[in-house]
Order: sequence, then structure tokens, then C-alpha cells
Amino acid sequence: MKPSLRILPSPARRAFVAAGGASLVLGAAGCATPASAPAGRVDATLAPTGRLRASINLGNPVLARRDATTGVVAGVSVDLARALADEIAVPLELIVVEGAARSVDAVKSGQADVGFFAIDPGRSDGIRFTAPYVIIEGAYLVRNASPLRSNDDVDRPGTRIVVGRGSAYDLYLTRALKSAELVRAPTSPVVVDEFLAQNADVAAGVKQQLEADAARVGGVRLLPGRFMVIEQAMGLPASRSDAALAALVEFVEHKKASGFVAAALARHRIEGALVAPAARG
Repeated sequence: MKPSLRILPSPARRAFVAAGGASLVLGAAGCATPASAPAGRVDATLAPTGRLRASINLGNPVLARRDATTGVVAGVSVDLARALADEIAVPLELIVVEGAARSVDAVKSGQADVGFFAIDPGRSDGIRFTAPYVIIEGAYLVRNASPLRSNDDVDRPGTRIVVGRGSAYDLYLTRALKSAELVRAPTSPVVVDEFLAQNADVAAGVKQQLEADAARVGGVRLLPGRFMVIEQAMGLPASRSDAALAALVEFVEHKKASGFVAAALARHRIEGALVAPAARG
């Protein structure tokens, strides 16, 4: 399935703090004039095509969802992408994909300028990350009749765990599991359906997604607590400059400190996700 594209206009430029502390402000003629950098430097660094191409992953409902009635994609990641395009005064192009692996590929290949990912060592080759802006939990789901009662019970011989291919949970569990077997579903949103179809023992994923699926299918329950903490960050192609990364890092820190991220989570009615603390200097 090809990613869907949507180009959104950007409002007038607002003040934006660039790498090295240079501020972009509107000049008398309406053109951006940096305090200590050539005009257009930040735009060209973050959006070299003249528009900001943002990869939006629908596999994580904490970050983005598609309205079943209108088809509109919305969420905290869309809000952040729109705010970044606004601040560098370029149109926003949403590259909407159904799973984390496709989103990662879009950024690694340079088809997208920024993306929204769980920080994981398995993605460090090809992507440079900011500090996290949101922290969420990974959980396990089992059938009501399952003998499994805690997260510690899961990693045993013969246990089959369904995960979304290329997701943060796939990457983490691939490293962490000693005895259980991973079964990879095409994307995270279909993990529970695959879990049921294959008569697997456990489904692993975003806690909020599993809670929604549990209400949808019935006869299942989440194990108490979490098996991992997921740090959601923005990322850009590793080939981009240090200035681009510095600008993106500062953008994320400002959006956390200003209350923008918290307000977006509340607006989209996301429960159980926390705004990440400020990055250590």
C-alpha cells in the first residue's frame, strides 16, 4: 500500500530559534532575517524541497489516528508537524503510513524530512533523534482463560507473542526475549486480530491500542503494568546536517516546555501518555 499524501498550507512565519541560538524573525518586507545565519538557512536545512514532508504513522494511536467518518488524520504528531512547518514558513506534506517500519523507511530513504518514532538502537542507523516528547507504555494482552498472570510469566518456551513488524515492541522484544517466540503481524493495528487468528498466546503493543482492542473483541485482558517504557521522539534522516538536528531538538524542547504537547494530548483525548521531561543539557 502506498502512503497517502496531503499537502497543507503554512501560515505566516513565526519566531523560530535555529541552531546555535540564531533567531528567525520577520523583517519589514515580510522576509525572514536570521540574527546570525544566512536567510533561508533553517528552511533549506529542515525542508530542502521547499515543503516539510512529515511521515505520520497510524500504527500508534497515541500519535495519530484517522477519523473513520471523515478520513482526516489527526493527533499530536500531526500537530507538531504542522507547528514546525508553520515556524519555518513552508507548506506541510503529510506522508501517512500504516506502520512504524514504513515510517522509518520513509525517513531513512529521505522521502520524508521528519518522522515520529520510538527511540530504539535498531533505528539509529539512518535516523537522528531528538530527545523524547512523549512517554508511553508497552503492554501485553492475553485471553481471559490464559494461565499468564504477570509480565514475568511471558518469556517461557512455547509462548508465542504477536507484535507489529518493525515496531518498537518488535525491536525491543527481539533483543530481550530468551525463550518465547515472536510472531510478526504486518502492522501494529492488526496485532490483536492476528493474535486471535493464529491462536497465539500473547499480543504486545501500545497500551492504549490494546485497551481499545480488548473492548472491541472481548474475552481478553491486559496483564498488569507494562513490559517496557517507550520514548517517542522526532527524527530526521542521518544525512541531514548538525544544524538541522539542533533546530529540531530545540523545537521539541520548546513545545514540551510551552505546554503545546500537553495541550495536544488533552485535545486528542489521549490518556496514559506523559509529556517527557526536559532534555538534559
